[in-house]
Amino acid sequence: MNYLKRLEVDLKSATDPVRAQCYQRFFQTGKGQYGEGDIFLGLKVPYQRQLAKKYKDVIDFDDIEKLLMHKIHEFRFMGLLLMMEKLHKADAKLKKKIFKMYLKYSKQVNNWDLVDFSAPKIVGNYLLEYPNEKDILYTYAKSDNLWQRRIAIISTFAFIKKKQFEDTFKITEMLLNDPHDLIHKAIGWLLREVGKRDQAAEETFLQKHCHKMPRAMLRSAIERFEESKRMWYLRELSKRKY
Repeated sequence: MNYLKRLEVDLKSATDPVRAQCYQRFFQTGKGQYGEGDIFLGLKVPYQRQLAKKYKDVIDFDDIEKLLMHKIHEFRFMGLLLMMEKLHKADAKLKKKIFKMYLKYSKQVNNWDLVDFSAPKIVGNYLLEYPNEKDILYTYAKSDNLWQRRIAIISTFAFIKKKQFEDTFKITEMLLNDPHDLIHKAIGWLLREVGKRDQAAEETFLQKHCHKMPRAMLRSAIERFEESKRMWYLRELSKRKY
């Protein structure tokens, strides 16, 4: 029985053209935009999660590779969901296989939603167990590929949850001058997450680097601060010499 074909039918059966058009605008799929050429079916995430649970034991890794290479966004999303389902009861060998597969197809994890829900769980959690392999994050932080750079910083959310901030700070320093606002916003969000757990650690970092940060990055990082403190950081940013 061809379970991949059955999964494809289930995915396409829920196509919503109106929602698909909204997604294509929201995820900026127009010419010259970061999601240029991406195609959406307009599926809701809960439905895709149900399908992932339904097929997790019958879809093999060859089929997952086909999903990750697919031109349709939700097919790639499904490939990542299935990888995450297989992680639930994975032994060390399987975890490594899934991690390596993710790296192999990292350029297919090519929109911010795909990165943000998968990188902490697949990459970040693996590297928590095997920290001697963290070098890949620093390699990706130097990549010309936007999505690999976002994977580098977003993966560290798994570390932040364990109150391990060093890699988030180091990779942020590497990406302070990144040209893309999707990196600025990602870093701002993660610094804010650091602050939820240790505001002193976040502020120590901000006081050293706030003058060099893009405005969107800093605004996001200080979003939870009291008004007077937020205004102080914004005034410091205004002193930046361009």
